[in-house]
Amino acid sequence: MNREDTKGAKQEGKRSLGKVYLVGGGPGDPGLMTLKGKGLLECADVVVYDALISPAILAMINPQAEKIDAGKRRGRHSLLQEETTQLLIEKAQEHAIVVRLKGGDPFIFGRGGEEMEELLQAGVSVEVVPGITSGIAAPAYAGIPLTHRLYSSSVTFVTGHESAGKYRPAINWNAIARGSETIVIYMGIHNLPYIVEQLREGGLSLETPIALIRWGTRPDREELIGALGTIVERVEATQFAAPAIVVIGPVVNLYATLGHQ
Repeated sequence: MNREDTKGAKQEGKRSLGKVYLVGGGPGDPGLMTLKGKGLLECADVVVYDALISPAILAMINPQAEKIDAGKRRGRHSLLQEETTQLLIEKAQEHAIVVRLKGGDPFIFGRGGEEMEELLQAGVSVEVVPGITSGIAAPAYAGIPLTHRLYSSSVTFVTGHESAGKYRPAINWNAIARGSETIVIYMGIHNLPYIVEQLREGGLSLETPIALIRWGTRPDREELIGALGTIVERVEATQFAAPAIVVIGPVVNLYATLGHQ
């Protein structure tokens, strides 16, 4: 990555000297980090990173770079969203290459769109570097293809944790149950009892296969495979905890033959 390529931001008005790169760190396996993202980490002046970034990805960061943990986990906020954005604005006024390192992909339930809007409004130059999202990678590593000609021709990606004070209506789980062959839920463990109840009311059978995948691409990956009617009890019995991806639909049955390869 050529440092000179990052210095083309306009200097007029409130345009900052540096540039913020919203970089997707992928789902944890360092082999799934993009070459462009890796190059930016290696020459960054500042890296502001999230909680779920794996140690192997953090090890790619330029040793001379300033590293700031802005990680947000349920009930344990390091920095508020507004504070994180303000920090990025300030760092872009002082440094040429500021990396906002996010798990997965910045634009898939990663608040990347919100941050980009606020940075551009503040006159900061921004570039997005996509990453592999966990909703695709975790099932793949577990041997669960999200599409298969005999099982599923469509996939719905949905968050299981909506923001507080949201102005739009809540997720229509009944519609998702009726119209989706494969459902992939991010951040769904905490609200799983409610989600399962809504999907059952929407018409999904109690026998519908479901998979919970924790730390999907890491060596300590865990999977819990079951059926919609009993999964909540199994989660409680096994103390299966977040962070995890939830996959619901007939494709989960392929885990029996494609998993553990």
